[in-house]
Amino acid sequence: MTVASVPSANLGAIISRLRAAGCVFAEDEAALIAETARDAAELEVLTERRVGGEPLEYVLGWASFRGLRIAVDPGVFIPRRRTEFLVAEALRVTAPGAVVVDLCCGSGALGAAVAAEQQVSLHAADIEPASVRCAARNLTPAGGAVYQGDLYDALPAELRGQIDVLLANVPYVPTEEIRLLPAEARLYEPHVTLDGGPDGLSLLRRVVAHAHEWLSPRGHVFVEVSERQAPLACGVFVEHGLAAEVTVDEELGANVVHGTYLG
Repeated sequence: MTVASVPSANLGAIISRLRAAGCVFAEDEAALIAETARDAAELEVLTERRVGGEPLEYVLGWASFRGLRIAVDPGVFIPRRRTEFLVAEALRVTAPGAVVVDLCCGSGALGAAVAAEQQVSLHAADIEPASVRCAARNLTPAGGAVYQGDLYDALPAELRGQIDVLLANVPYVPTEEIRLLPAEARLYEPHVTLDGGPDGLSLLRRVVAHAHEWLSPRGHVFVEVSERQAPLACGVFVEHGLAAEVTVDEELGANVVHGTYLG
């Protein structure tokens, strides 16, 4: 359907229902839902899902990320706009032909965004089968390979010592703070995609601890953390032989730690 094909009275009713459900951008959401629905019956189903609190990205089947429409299935982590900054930082050091790995890839949004702007050898991995299936839909057209498994265990052995740019948007919400997240995340996204352990850095420690085995001699690793976690995260990098710097985008509220070999 198109917005124009939906009677104005019906579209107005949808906007009112979304607004009553707490959707701040009800007009925009109604237009997107109308564009996605194939007929009036599906329009009602999608509207009801959104009114019921389901994330808009799951309702639409995609998320907007750096100008791309990234396929996102229910049960897969929804890429956040702030994470666009991590991609921007990685692209600063990504040369043509670089070996790029999107670890804990979820939908594969980070890898897809890098591949959209630079010709690279792209690989991605996630422990969740739903994420692997979703990432394959997003990355296979870009020539990417997607693997299932626990962090580096998922990667083919031939990548050891060959990764030029490692993107690892690992879960970093402290376990006890998940209950404070917005309902859309807390109720709909799998906790395994959010839970970073007691201080939020459990998976980050595992990624950094073995990075030296997988990075090329001039390799880079990029992770996203909260402002509060950044100093501790830098300490983890240094502990494992990597120099670390923090870059911040105040507008997006994004904090990225960039690690490289010391010396």
